[in-house]
Amino acid sequence: MNLRKGVVVGSMVFALVGVLASPPLLLASDHTRAKELLQQTCVHCHRLEGTAESRFKLHAPDLIWAGSKYQRSWLIRWLTGKEAPLYVKGYLWDLTNVPTKHPIVTEAEANALADYFAEHKKDPRVTGGAFDLSKVTKFEVKFGAATYKAHACLGCHTIEDNGKLIGGPQSAALQNAGQRYNPDWVYRFGQNPQDFTVHNGEFLADATDPQLRAVIGYLMVQGVPGFQYYEPWTSPEFSKTDVGRGKVLYREYCAQCHGLTGKGDGPAASGLEPKPAIHANMPFDKLPIEYLYNVINHGGVAVGKSPNMPYWGLTIGQQGVADVIAYLRVTFKGIPEAASSAGSEPSAACVQPRKTAMAPNDYLTRTNPVPASAGTVRAGKELFLRTAQPIACVMCHGEQGDGKGLMGGALVPPPRNFTCGEMMSEIPDGQLFWIIKNGSPGTGMTAFGGMPDEQVWQLIHYIRSLAK
Repeated sequence: MNLRKGVVVGSMVFALVGVLASPPLLLASDHTRAKELLQQTCVHCHRLEGTAESRFKLHAPDLIWAGSKYQRSWLIRWLTGKEAPLYVKGYLWDLTNVPTKHPIVTEAEANALADYFAEHKKDPRVTGGAFDLSKVTKFEVKFGAATYKAHACLGCHTIEDNGKLIGGPQSAALQNAGQRYNPDWVYRFGQNPQDFTVHNGEFLADATDPQLRAVIGYLMVQGVPGFQYYEPWTSPEFSKTDVGRGKVLYREYCAQCHGLTGKGDGPAASGLEPKPAIHANMPFDKLPIEYLYNVINHGGVAVGKSPNMPYWGLTIGQQGVADVIAYLRVTFKGIPEAASSAGSEPSAACVQPRKTAMAPNDYLTRTNPVPASAGTVRAGKELFLRTAQPIACVMCHGEQGDGKGLMGGALVPPPRNFTCGEMMSEIPDGQLFWIIKNGSPGTGMTAFGGMPDEQVWQLIHYIRSLAK
C-alpha cells in the first residue's frame, strides 16, 4: 500500500514538472503537441487505452473515452486550472483524504488536448442523440431528483439541493455536472457503470429507462442557470388535437372512475378514497395547462395527489393526452359557486369534518420558527396565490382562502376553509406543516414535499392571517 502511494506521488510530481517545463508555444501540429503532453504527463496517472479494470488499480479517471465524456468548454477550464477538484477527498480514497492538485497547461495546449480527445478518444458504445437534452421537462428533473435520492446516489456523490450541498463527498462531485458531461455518455454510463470500471463502488440500480433518463436530466441541469425546459404542451400533438378522439378516450379510460358525464360516479368510484374528481364542476379552460398535462400524463402521484389516478401517457400516448385535454376544456366549464356545490357538504361551512391523520409527535409539537412579519406574510401570500408547486393553493382554496377555488368544486370532501377562525385555532402549526409536506390521504390535498421548509412556514403564516 505504501509502495503504491509512493508511485502515485512520484508520478504526480514528475507530471507537474513535465508540464511546467513545457514551452509556451505549440510545437509542430496541435495533435503532435497533444500526444507529447499525454505521453509526458497524463499517462502517469490516467489510462489512455484498454478496457474496464478495477478502480483500485487506477490512479485517476480513465481518459479512454474522454472525447465522448466531457464537454469541451469544461475540459479546457479544467486543464487550465479554472475548475474545482472533482474528488474533494481525492480519487484514491483508500489512501488519502485530500484532493490531488492537477497539472495545469496553457489555453493553447488545452485546446490541442480537447481536439485530440474529440478525434481519437471517442467511445464506440455511445450513441449520438441517445439522450435529447432539448426534451428535458421540469417534471422529469423533479422526478429525477427523487429517483437520484431513492437509488442512494447521495451516498457517494454531492449535489446541490435548495441551495445547500448534500451527499457523501467520496466520489465525483455532481453539483456542476451539467457543465461537465456529455449527456449521451452519462446515459450510456448509467445503463451499466461497471462496463467502464469494475469494482468501483458504483452499484447497478434497479431503475427503469424512464427513471434513468429522469436522473440524467436532473444531473444535466446542475450548474446550468437558466436551463430551457421543454414544454410538452407546445409539441405538434397539441396543435392537431381532436375533441372527438378525446371523447372516445375519456369514455374508454377516464369514465371508469370519473363517470361518463364527469360527475365522479364511475363504477370504480364507490371503492375509492379519496373520491375521483368531479370533472363536471371544474372549469378546465381556466386551469394551468402544465398541471393538466402532468396529472394526466404522469398520474396523481406526480402532482402530489392520489395514486389511484394512473399515469396515462404510456397507454394513450402524447396525442391521446392532448386530445383528452382538448375534450375536457370544451366539455366541462364548471358551475356557479362550484366549490360550495361539491359533494354534499358546503365548502363555506366553518368547522369541516375531516379524517386527517395526526402528525407524528416530533412534528405535532413544532411551532413556526419563522418570525411573523409583514414580509413573511407577503411571501406566504405569493406562494398561496401564484408560485407554490405543483399547483398554487388558490386553485382549490380560493383567493379568499374560503375553499371556493376553481378546482374546489371537484373535490370530495371540499377544500379547507381557512377563514374559519374556530377551526384553524384548533390546528397546531406542526400539523399544518405535516399536511402541507405530505398531503392528506382521503382528500384532494396535494403533497408539497419539494417545497423548502422555510417556504412552508411562510405559507402557514399567511394561512393563519386569513382566519376570522
